[in-house]
Amino acid sequence: MMTRFIFAGHAPAMLLCASAMWSPAPAQATAAAAVSVTAAATAAAKASAATPAAAPVTPAASSAPAACKGTIYMTFDTGSQSQAQLIADVLNKRHVKATFFLANEKTTRGDYSLDPSWAPYWKARVAEGHAFGTHTFDHVYWKKDLANGLIQVKPQFGKDGGKLASFTDKQFCEELRRVDTRFQELTGRKLDPFWRAPGGYTSPRTLAAGNACGYQHAGWAPAGYSGDELPSDKYPNAMLLKKALANLRSGDIFISHMGIWSRKDAWAPANLDALIAGLQDKGFCFATLREHPAYAQKKGQP
Repeated sequence: MMTRFIFAGHAPAMLLCASAMWSPAPAQATAAAAVSVTAAATAAAKASAATPAAAPVTPAASSAPAACKGTIYMTFDTGSQSQAQLIADVLNKRHVKATFFLANEKTTRGDYSLDPSWAPYWKARVAEGHAFGTHTFDHVYWKKDLANGLIQVKPQFGKDGGKLASFTDKQFCEELRRVDTRFQELTGRKLDPFWRAPGGYTSPRTLAAGNACGYQHAGWAPAGYSGDELPSDKYPNAMLLKKALANLRSGDIFISHMGIWSRKDAWAPANLDALIAGLQDKGFCFATLREHPAYAQKKGQP
């Protein structure tokens, strides 16, 4: 059975979405909270979409508000990496610390996101004080839990990219740790004890395997899905920005990617700076998942 959790403020809630699957909330959530994604996902997502607004005017750079009215947790998953430098520049401009979830994905530069060629980029983000979690090394999608105790998966990259494979719990753990090992080689720093499943596909077995080797799964809030994987003709950036600004609340985890191959009109150039500035104007501050109440108790390295 596929377990789906999202994390809204401080309580799990169900959300049905038209794009990539929603991520589970922290693994400490009870099994009774598990829900299955249904065919209603597409209708629910379309119903929630607001009428497109005019393209926003980006405010001048400003520091975080002196007195926080709430906290938003920005997170970024690796992808094509086409927006990697823009993301870094905006976070620095707006004085925002974020959490990055890393997999070794093919990039628009023709290399992979955890190749040595990316060491300077990741070292710079470490120096800036961001947090980092594992997204599985080969961007491994969970398919199903098998009756024999194995986990059926499908890596997107690596020597077995595109093929079904069967992992033991130990092998699944090693897939998470491969990112940690490579990150230490590139930056000299260990990952924080978080992981995020590609596509948000998880099961009780994968969550337990992650916990057993020291990584707690990190989900996101209903309002925290950027929509950057959705078709831009149906979900234009102005619509997604308006929705996020209207619905994000204190404690919400926000997710977007460092580049999506399939979206024609990339989300980040139009929306990231405007979103952060708009939230700061509302009095929100930003923090990494190290400071999130659901994860703060696991600050120690795995």
